[in-house]
Amino acid sequence: MMRGFRMDPSVTKQKLKPGTIRRIVGYARPYRVPLAAFLLGTSLDSAITVVNPLLLREIIDRGILPRDVTVVIVVASIVAGVALLDAVLGFVNRWFSARIGEGLIYDLRNQVFGHVQRQPLAFFTRAQTGSLVSRLDADVMGAQQAIVGTLSSVVGNVLSLGVILATLFYLSWLVTVIALVLIPLFIIPARLVSRRLQRLTREGMQLNAEMGSMMNERFNVAGAMLVKLFGRSREEADLFRVKSGKVRDIGVVTAMYGQVVFVAVTLLTALITAVVYGVGGSMVIDGVFQIGSLVALAQLLTRVYAPIAQLSNVQVQVMTALVSFDRVFEVLDLEPLIKEKPDAVPLPRLGDNSNKRADAAPEIRFDHVSFRYPTAAEVSLASLESIALKVPERAGAAAGVLHDVSFTAPSGQLTALVGPSGAGKTTITHLVSRMYDPNDGAVSIGGHDLRDVTLESLRDVVGVVTQDAHMFHDTVRANLAYARPSAGEAELIAACQAAQIWDLIKALPDGLDTIVGDRGYRLSGGEKQRVAIARLLLKAPEVVVLDEATAHLDSESEALVQQALKVALDGRTSLVIAHRLSTVREASQILVVDGGRIVESGGHADLLAADGLYAELYRTQFAGQERQERQERPAGQDRHDQPQPLCRTDRGASHRPA
Repeated sequence: MMRGFRMDPSVTKQKLKPGTIRRIVGYARPYRVPLAAFLLGTSLDSAITVVNPLLLREIIDRGILPRDVTVVIVVASIVAGVALLDAVLGFVNRWFSARIGEGLIYDLRNQVFGHVQRQPLAFFTRAQTGSLVSRLDADVMGAQQAIVGTLSSVVGNVLSLGVILATLFYLSWLVTVIALVLIPLFIIPARLVSRRLQRLTREGMQLNAEMGSMMNERFNVAGAMLVKLFGRSREEADLFRVKSGKVRDIGVVTAMYGQVVFVAVTLLTALITAVVYGVGGSMVIDGVFQIGSLVALAQLLTRVYAPIAQLSNVQVQVMTALVSFDRVFEVLDLEPLIKEKPDAVPLPRLGDNSNKRADAAPEIRFDHVSFRYPTAAEVSLASLESIALKVPERAGAAAGVLHDVSFTAPSGQLTALVGPSGAGKTTITHLVSRMYDPNDGAVSIGGHDLRDVTLESLRDVVGVVTQDAHMFHDTVRANLAYARPSAGEAELIAACQAAQIWDLIKALPDGLDTIVGDRGYRLSGGEKQRVAIARLLLKAPEVVVLDEATAHLDSESEALVQQALKVALDGRTSLVIAHRLSTVREASQILVVDGGRIVESGGHADLLAADGLYAELYRTQFAGQERQERQERPAGQDRHDQPQPLCRTDRGASHRPA
């Protein structure tokens, strides 16, 4: 049973990295002109802070007390004009702040998204989707506040404080000094809670990311189906209640720490106001200054503590914003494991691209290749994997997966990989498509080391169909065109016909514009595989890497997929993880993988005669299926005239609604 989690201190107690502020300045540099205009507007708005109290002084001392109506009317008109100017400045400042803020969000999101796209496959096998989304959403939003909200708050309040203090000294240095003596009492509460609030902020972000990740996993079709099939709805609700409860609790604690500062400021403001009216009132009675000055002093002192209070909270705001920036930088600082060399060259295509077929496909060569999967520290972040207390990696998890593997997949021919589960077959195919790089040795296509060619040209030459073909929640057309966006209607139809899927697509209510659903769940397993093969045909690669996708299909789907595969593999250099007896027999060579090594290689008959691991696999898996083929095949029909399944398990029922 899944349980609650404990916070990992290494995640929530991290300190800000050196150089964070310098990097933030770099992001603000492209907006220096609108930022300067924004700060100028903020400065003017701050200067207006002292105008109204001084105008109030003039109305009382020179208008109301002397009973001069003209002065009252003139000063009141000036008050109205100042209010209008303040409103205009508010609109101008808002326009500049929106332009700067939204621009920063745009820049940061695009940079993080592009950087994540360059991460290796191992990164995505470890990172929680919700945590990644949180970096692109909540953290980016928090980061832009560091420049727009926090910066304007600091500049505006500092300027306001300076102007107000200067005016206060002008009106009465004695009252001002008495008020300033109490200012340190405003700062102390903020300093006491700011460090704690920084930790709470980071912890809250992590908890929200964990809760979001859980929702992402449970709200997709596969996750929802798993919950329902195992009847765990109540347990899932309980687990979510625990996670959301932690978010609630940390929100309450954070709010209370903020309230400590607010209450301290409120109490001290009331105390200072009492002191001002007590001392200032006595001075008015003694004739030191007039009542208008006292009212102006009280107004200004009320306003002086507002910026002080906000500046006290600015430390909290700054730390919150810096934590957001720091979390974004954590992702941007992850170095992609698979990098393109500065002098990388395009991998040449040997075939005629205009025909979208390879006339002379390149060979694949493994030269003394050894490989181990990267550790978590090499490809990921603890804060992206989970906020649960980290579990040490299993002993041997980073041990060698491939050991001194050498072979050649001949040009334009089919090479089959067979072997027990976990032997290293999928790892070999991942190296061909350069999802990973070998630790030792080299993988080459057409004589070119894959580490020396551009990634774009490699993706153009190598086509991959996985056993679980992924579809985006989009139309059939969009999923097909993902391979070649420029493909026209006729090319899409031709690829679907070759993949034995066009009859189904044209019978759908919206044809190519039918939505396939989350991960293609409106299509059956066989239908998804044929759409994936059509997508491969549109790409027209010269090398095909295939985790043969017929092991879990019904007989009819197997036959159709096998026909589509014949078209897809014809004339191309193919490396196939074989699940079917027919694929094994038709291969020009069979590589038997066990324990990360090629233990046998050769043709079907030769390997049977050698009576090694392949012969054992044949006796336990293939022989029974071959007998079943003979029983199902009509008399006189050659065994190669129809597909022969390696597994008869039916997993191809359609998920398309009736």
